[in-house]
Amino acid sequence: MKVKAIEFKRSRLTSKKEESITKKTIFLGILTVGLFVLMIVFGLPFLVKFSVFLGESKKNQNEELLVQTLPPLPPRLILPFEATNSARISIAGVAEPGVVVELLKNDVMLDSTQTSQQGEFNFTLVDLNEGDNFFSAVAITEKGGSSDLLKSLVVTFDNQLPELEITNPSEEKLTIDYDDFDIVGKTEGGASVLINGKVTIVDDEGNFKLKVQLEAGKNEFEVVVKDLAGNEVRRKIEITYDI
Repeated sequence: MKVKAIEFKRSRLTSKKEESITKKTIFLGILTVGLFVLMIVFGLPFLVKFSVFLGESKKNQNEELLVQTLPPLPPRLILPFEATNSARISIAGVAEPGVVVELLKNDVMLDSTQTSQQGEFNFTLVDLNEGDNFFSAVAITEKGGSSDLLKSLVVTFDNQLPELEITNPSEEKLTIDYDDFDIVGKTEGGASVLINGKVTIVDDEGNFKLKVQLEAGKNEFEVVVKDLAGNEVRRKIEITYDI
């Protein structure tokens, strides 16, 4: 009985294969006759154009499939400064046209917007926390594909006035009997110092010194210190050169 059952199954499989081969043969025959008729009616140039059309259609389908499978490029944030004394800023950037850009601050998603036809985007009224704020972004397509996460950029919010200590002279008004004088002081590292509009070199620890030539009588100096966030402090000193 088992042998007969196996033979019966083999017979059915053979019949199905033969039936499939027959259908394929009939289809190819009809396709061949159809192409032959088209060539007779429309001529060989039509077949050539038809073949080119099929090739272009397949090429376009492949290109569309490639676009759908490739993720978008990461967006680029444009930050005009590394530090600010404003608690609220705007962040612009560029990405691929038509994608949605999500903005993250300290790894938390803040907002999202769609890029323009030129690939531009802008986030306004972005609030900053005191100290360092780490911003990154990701681009997302309509098909759900997403880019790699943009490497974080840092913006420091600092609204504190920079320190300024003038050690020479130690008082606001001073009278001396020599014309060669060193104005010496200390501020925070990275700050800029101007003395009567002259740029003064500041070392990594915030120390600065400027040699000035005094004129006979009263000499007024203004020391202006500005940090990276734009906070500014001013101090005036008066040195009298008594000949």
